[in-house]
Amino acid sequence: MTVRTPLHTTRPGPLLAAACLLGAGLGGFLDGILLHQILQWHNMLSSLVPPTDLLSMKYNMVWDGLFHAATWSMTLGGLILLFRAGKLPGVPWSSALFGGGLALGWGLFNSVEGLIDHQLLGIHHVHPGEGQLAWDLGFIASGLLLMAAGGLAIRGGVRAADAHPERTLPHAGQPARS
Repeated sequence: MTVRTPLHTTRPGPLLAAACLLGAGLGGFLDGILLHQILQWHNMLSSLVPPTDLLSMKYNMVWDGLFHAATWSMTLGGLILLFRAGKLPGVPWSSALFGGGLALGWGLFNSVEGLIDHQLLGIHHVHPGEGQLAWDLGFIASGLLLMAAGGLAIRGGVRAADAHPERTLPHAGQPARS
């Protein structure tokens, strides 16, 4: 997305891409650390291989590790994109855009993971047992709410960037604006 003003072009896309990927990675880390490890409500494949003995626990632990490797990769990718965005001209350095992108990415993670892993594949549920559908739907709803909040923040950030183009990063080789 490019916002054009008479003397300036703002490019929120690079910052948003970085923030969304960071949000998805950090949201995945929160899911893994809180739900898998601290609360121990489920593991990545706990509906397929219930962790009832040491061997099945180790099996689930490997898949949890692969899940964490994927969320770590998303987070690293987001950091790389953020570093690159910081070098690009016309990128608005905006807390609203960045925070909105984080929320959007986290919401996308919750919604996609909730739909695919909990509902379509059924490989695990947020909190198995009585009321598991409510927990699963609540997880998806949390993703939709995060996406809506992120979208609103992004919209406000784009408007602010359009109204204040002096807050964008300078073009390469130009001194920073004061």
